[in-house]
Amino acid sequence: MDVTELRAGGGQEYRWALPSVLLGDGLETRPVRRSTRDWIVDIAMFLVACGITLLTLAESQAPEPLLAVEQVVGALACVAVWLRRRWPVGLALVVGALSSYLDAVGGATLVAMFTVAVHRPFKISGPVTLLNLFTLAPYVMLRAPTDEERTWALALGVTLVLLAFAWGIVIRARRQLVWSLRQRADSAAEEAKRLERERIAREMHDVLAHRISMLSLHAGALEFRPDAPPEDIARAAGAIRTNAHLALQDLREVIGVLRHAGPDGGDPVPDRPQPTLADVPALVEECRQAGMDVRLGLRAGGAPESLGRNVYRIVQEALTNARKHAGGAPVTVSITGGPGDGLSAEVRNPLGVRHGARLPGAGAGLIGLTERAELAGGRLEHGPGPDGDFVVRAWLPWPAQTSGEDDA
Repeated sequence: MDVTELRAGGGQEYRWALPSVLLGDGLETRPVRRSTRDWIVDIAMFLVACGITLLTLAESQAPEPLLAVEQVVGALACVAVWLRRRWPVGLALVVGALSSYLDAVGGATLVAMFTVAVHRPFKISGPVTLLNLFTLAPYVMLRAPTDEERTWALALGVTLVLLAFAWGIVIRARRQLVWSLRQRADSAAEEAKRLERERIAREMHDVLAHRISMLSLHAGALEFRPDAPPEDIARAAGAIRTNAHLALQDLREVIGVLRHAGPDGGDPVPDRPQPTLADVPALVEECRQAGMDVRLGLRAGGAPESLGRNVYRIVQEALTNARKHAGGAPVTVSITGGPGDGLSAEVRNPLGVRHGARLPGAGAGLIGLTERAELAGGRLEHGPGPDGDFVVRAWLPWPAQTSGEDDA
């Protein structure tokens, strides 16, 4: 598996306990423009290769013709270091083979081994390193006349090659770790954006669905009764105007709350206090004035603002659904609970047949209510009951000790 597959598959990640030495990242074959940092590193690697080559040539005791060959090949090997990003494996194999017979290629060989370890997975860099270790044998046999010198030369060569390889592995593991952390940060940012969009959609739906359904109700009355008395028409028109105004106010409040709770800590504040548990009776009375038969049983008070607001939105959406799908049927709202026991809300209405045009619904409101309850640590159930009523039942946690402002 490489990083390209990792991106496409999703849900899989490197195990950093074994810093990805056995895995590739698939990024090596892509031609990329060199950055300033890349140029600095390349110059440093070139200077390292040249420095080791010069030190080797300075101590070389090879005869004059062979020394000239080593100087030329060593210079070419140092120049070839600039190709290490494009052909790291080929460069490592070529200079590794030459290093078996020529001292001056040792610096370029170490740089090439480091490059392979950085830019290629272990399944490639490991065998390449092993092959370069094997090339030390003919070098030792040709250059060291005594057993002691052979042992010293072999130990030094193995140590240098393994150090270059290990350094490259560490750099590669660090790069992959940084890449993984960036991917996680990007994923977390995308998830935060998605959750914020869902929260905005949920708030918009909960706030506006109630008002829009009221507008539709009164507009439908005017449509089906064009010959109604003037005072009834005026009353319906006034209700439409009032609910349109309230819908705009509610929309401003939602936008203000969302901006105020955003990551930038904006200063806008809602024009009016957000609804809480204490506002449920006013909500029920508004529905009664719109012609609904609603009975309220409220046996809870003093709930925290966030808890009361969630219960208010749940009851509001449940009443909206009852008005849309069971118009004219009696609705019962029951709210009970207290600190430590949680707060329970139940909205019940018969499954009647609505006369006239039925308002369309996609079920998004009930889905939003379920999400709202779950985000608050509670639960919500909805559906037909055994007695034939449609029931929306929610329970939200109410800690025994709460902080913040309570409902009046």
